[in-house]
Amino acid sequence: MPRVKNYIPEGVIPATLLAFEDDYSIDETSTRAHLRHVANVDGLNAITVNGHASEVHACSFDEQQRILDLSLDEIGDSLPVINGVYADGSMEAARIAKMADHAGASCLLCFPPHSIGRGGGQKRPEMALSHFRMIAEATDLPLIIFQYPYTDGYAYPLDTLLQIAEEIPNFVAIKDGCYNPQMHERHINVLQNHTRPINVLSTHSAWLMASLTMGCNGLLSGSGSIIADLHVALWQAVQSMDLGRAQEINRRIYPTAQCFYGEPSCDMHNRMKEALVLLGRLPKAVVRPPLTKLPASEIAGIKRAIEEAGLIQDGAFSSAQQQAAE
Repeated sequence: MPRVKNYIPEGVIPATLLAFEDDYSIDETSTRAHLRHVANVDGLNAITVNGHASEVHACSFDEQQRILDLSLDEIGDSLPVINGVYADGSMEAARIAKMADHAGASCLLCFPPHSIGRGGGQKRPEMALSHFRMIAEATDLPLIIFQYPYTDGYAYPLDTLLQIAEEIPNFVAIKDGCYNPQMHERHINVLQNHTRPINVLSTHSAWLMASLTMGCNGLLSGSGSIIADLHVALWQAVQSMDLGRAQEINRRIYPTAQCFYGEPSCDMHNRMKEALVLLGRLPKAVVRPPLTKLPASEIAGIKRAIEEAGLIQDGAFSSAQQQAAE
């Protein structure tokens, strides 16, 4: 099976999109082409499927299994595949985890149940511990915990994350979406220096350069489905302490970050699909309800953003630019 044993999530990890036909069925041909295009970028650590970017909220269990299977078939021999675990119930989360393990995923990205985040459950750390114990009983795959912000705090307070680190040995990283620079820096300093280090993967794609310079050990982002090559270039520049190069790459990322991560945020991946169509990488930008087609005026703004970023069908760099960089 394609599974990479003892996989460690770090570096640049794009989260890919999911193509649909007009009747909302999965367009496997276009999805495979999209996976190949992203996976062809040098310098990636892994690719994530069945995440927010692929509209996992609107996909059944059987569809998620099919998406993982076709992803492993298409790119599993070249890159580790991380599978999302999106479920409000712990038993269903464990079922998805077990399925992904058997299929050959190398890692799991675990979304917080709404009962924890939106119901004030973050004040009950035993809920999070119970949730991840149940997942860990179903699989020994490494787990990435997705950290969300909520109006009354975070899905997982730092003390809870530390408890999970002590009790769940396959918890190895967080996808940090706290959207608070101070808390993000605290996550980096505390978790990555824990007695059993927990990698912090940034998903602060609207201010990615600032996030990476704080010292997080990687990034996991849906915008990597469009600009994975720019993410790799920025990551490498920051790791090399090349401030000038990092600023140069960040200026190219800026137009797409402003565009993709504007309000309402529920449309971020809708915008990314439209960008792929404009770039000639997808035939159509169908999203599943309740998401709806963007208005023409917003699509025109996406076109301006990708032009300002200098994106082309093949990627962010021409062959001459890639050779010069090498």
